[in-house]
Amino acid sequence: MSADEPSAPRANPARLPNGLEPYRRTPVFTEETVPAALLRDHDTKAGTWGLIHVLSGQLRYRITDPRRAPAETLLTPDTPPGVVEPTIVHHVEPVGAVTFQVEFLRAAPAPLCRYEELAQRENQLRAAQDKD
Repeated sequence: MSADEPSAPRANPARLPNGLEPYRRTPVFTEETVPAALLRDHDTKAGTWGLIHVLSGQLRYRITDPRRAPAETLLTPDTPPGVVEPTIVHHVEPVGAVTFQVEFLRAAPAPLCRYEELAQRENQLRAAQDKD
């Protein structure tokens, strides 16, 4: 490869940070049911991470965001899930028959201090009494 040739895309280097918790999963998609939006460049909102789980077949995951080096990963049931970083532009491409779903994660809420816990419980009790 000459210095003028672009380098091949590399694998997705992103890793999930600690302290995330799952909050939603998509339905299972196939090569026939994958939403068109996932096949085009798109991103997640700030603070939202994703894991692309391939259940069968193969799915190409490409990161195309100009803030990152180009990355391409062929996801299968035997590879780790594809990691989707918040706000980073990416898309997927089925490679033949495939089933997959996306799991969304975000930072776990900070634990409440003792006084906040008590106030929250009191508010819940009042709300329950107001319903009666």
